[in-house]
Amino acid sequence: MVAGSSSLLAGCAGQAGANGLPSSPGITNHTGRVIDLWNYSWLAAIIVGVITWALIMWTVVVYRKRKGDDKLPMQTRANVPLELMYTIVPLIMIAVLFRWTATDIAEIKDVSGPADVHIQAIGKQWAWDFNYLDDDVYSVGVQAVLTGEPGVEETLPNLYLPVGETVDITLNSRDVIHSFWIPAFLFKQDMIPGRTTHIQFIPETEGTYQGKCAELCGEYHSAMLFNVKVVSREEYDAQMELLREAGQSGSIGLEYSRLQDPEVQPADGEG
Repeated sequence: MVAGSSSLLAGCAGQAGANGLPSSPGITNHTGRVIDLWNYSWLAAIIVGVITWALIMWTVVVYRKRKGDDKLPMQTRANVPLELMYTIVPLIMIAVLFRWTATDIAEIKDVSGPADVHIQAIGKQWAWDFNYLDDDVYSVGVQAVLTGEPGVEETLPNLYLPVGETVDITLNSRDVIHSFWIPAFLFKQDMIPGRTTHIQFIPETEGTYQGKCAELCGEYHSAMLFNVKVVSREEYDAQMELLREAGQSGSIGLEYSRLQDPEVQPADGEG
């Protein structure tokens, strides 16, 4: 819905209902709003379509040329009321949809409020690093090997989120343009090198969700996957402690290459 930055109406394979949206609106505090926007926009389009087709069929039937009628129909050069109607009514409809969409986008992209958890997600060719800023620990992702065999999900980087708490995620790219996408959350945000963006939301349903890069970023773009694990506060704290015990204290910065080597950076245009 926002050109070049985010798309709000996103489907989710394996985690969605028949209409391409999650079967439950309570995955985050924003998914219900997006589902309503999607459904009511479709409802408005269907109503307009039905009225339009009904008027077309009515005109075809009523004003069709009948057998034996050789007269030319009355020629009308202009009909000001009709022309005003089909100009003003669409403008009103567009204005209503625009205001509704803009209001929802502003609410979804609002990051001005306080957050309980602060995380930095770093996109790189072709994996993800996560800095858990409040706990001063980090996790490093490696490129997934998509063999098609079961168990690949277990090798993917994991992003842990505590359920019911406001999460603020700082998004950065280490090399090229990436896009942070969690389909079940109905939100994605482009990650531009040299630019920092934020997203903020409350995960409301525990579970494991799929995450991926939604911007073609090179040869192994399709392998740039991660898991999102929405867990209880107790499990979240336990995972932070495991990272600390593994020696992954502090934060990993943007100076590293895809191989986590600060001395080896991808060449311009690589990937």
